[in-house]
Amino acid sequence: MNFKPVGIKAIAVTFPDTIRTNDYYRQHNPEMIAQAEQKTLARAFSVAASNEDDSKPDIWTEEMMPYISDPFRGTVERRVVAPEDSALELEYRTAIDVLTAAQLTPEDVDLMLVTSLFPDHILPGDASFLAGKLGLKGAAWNVESTCTSGLVSLQTACSLVQTGQYRNVLIIVSTTYSRFTDPNDTLAFLSGDGIGAFLVTSLEAEQGVLGTKIINTAETCGAFYQEFTPKAPNQMFIRARKDTGKMFVDTTVKFLRNCCEGAAAEAGVSLKDIDFFVFNTPTAWYSRVCTRTLGVDPERTLNLNPVYGNIGPTFPFANLYHAAQLEKIKENDLVLVYTMGSSSNGGAAIMRWGKVALGTAPKPPLSFALGQDKVLVSSV
Repeated sequence: MNFKPVGIKAIAVTFPDTIRTNDYYRQHNPEMIAQAEQKTLARAFSVAASNEDDSKPDIWTEEMMPYISDPFRGTVERRVVAPEDSALELEYRTAIDVLTAAQLTPEDVDLMLVTSLFPDHILPGDASFLAGKLGLKGAAWNVESTCTSGLVSLQTACSLVQTGQYRNVLIIVSTTYSRFTDPNDTLAFLSGDGIGAFLVTSLEAEQGVLGTKIINTAETCGAFYQEFTPKAPNQMFIRARKDTGKMFVDTTVKFLRNCCEGAAAEAGVSLKDIDFFVFNTPTAWYSRVCTRTLGVDPERTLNLNPVYGNIGPTFPFANLYHAAQLEKIKENDLVLVYTMGSSSNGGAAIMRWGKVALGTAPKPPLSFALGQDKVLVSSV
């Protein structure tokens, strides 16, 4: 069956104004750095945690090794929301920005898909709240698939536009990990915040999403979890299990190959045909694991972990935005996007890039230039 071409018409990203560098932690919490090897980040991402049998080296552990001596595990900066910031307000700003870039108004949107990880309140998600703030008249759905929420929403949006049920679908994803990370635990080094938006609609012939493969990640359940801490009974924090590193070793390569090869088969292309690859990068070495596994030149991807930390489901939006901004992606290029979400889904989508409009550029990093190709390992 031949479907009409549908894909991304515009992208916008928004980040909080506060850029927290590693010097912030050196100045404000030197005790935590001194004890870093006994805390979560080191327990989850160490040779012992990742590879129980060091006689059998694996790609994950090999690529992690340059970062083992770094208490920050390669993250250099992260954007964090201020106490007075609202996830809903940041989502609203991003929605207006992407609609402006697409030269549309809220009245043109007939469906909005929203992921808030996490919203300003426990339940429900932000979809209806954001719809009211924007003045939307159409449907507004909450979508939750942890770090793969953006791709799940993209697949849903494309399918609904292709079948003619909707014309213009607005996708919003927000990540506010810093509010749910214990400030006295090293997982805070990794946790960043950010918001992304796609406007999905019909495109020119042969452009847009060509193939998608999404699988569940039940094997990862429990690797990360939430708990209320006794010291602050009203505060929920994200925690990592001690064997989280082994989970990455056991699943990363397998999920990556399954999804990327499946998306390529559906799109009718070879991975060798792909011009640019976008991987979510929850750790500084994740993109290298992906490029080695798929046999890809590292120049054909972008690693934003040193810039933003782990921004979860916002990564596909930020990666695509910055790749286009840096002119690493051009019209009619074949682009592969891959994400893996813990306790949810992993997925890949292959698209032929169209005339994608970009929203307002975020504030540049403080420590280095975007696109800088270095192993960014800091020292205490």
